Amino acid sequence: MKATLDHIGIAVSNLDEALAFYRDALGLDIEVPEEVPSQRVRAHFIPLDNPAERHRGTGASLELLEARDSSSPIAKYLEKRGPGLHHITLRVDDIAAALTQLKAHGVRLIDDAPRPGAHGSLVAFIHPSSAHGVLIELTQRP
Repeated sequence: MKATLDHIGIAVSNLDEALAFYRDALGLDIEVPEEVPSQRVRAHFIPLDNPAERHRGTGASLELLEARDSSSPIAKYLEKRGPGLHHITLRVDDIAAALTQLKAHGVRLIDDAPRPGAHGSLVAFIHPSSAHGVLIELTQRP
């Protein structure tokens, strides 16, 4: 399994303040928000690459995660830990094969099978206990 950095997820409790920092203070472009019903969040992607990489879908980005209801994983994360770094996402070509390989190595998974994610992708999470305290999301682009 070869993986590349896709994005870094950041849980935000105050979207207006987060946007003021990333958009206004840092001068970064914010994409149109996308609802991710499976996670009950609204995702605001901030590309960190040049336009050619963005067009090819190969660059990395930041993802500001806004909880859509109190039962979402992000709402629970914010309640327990407050705003900040939530996860890193690694892009793979074949998420099913990646999960099979991880299971064969005894890696603890949150998702045994891929589920729908942002941008029409498939996603699955690796439990932080198997990744030295880091929540890792795998993604396969459409």
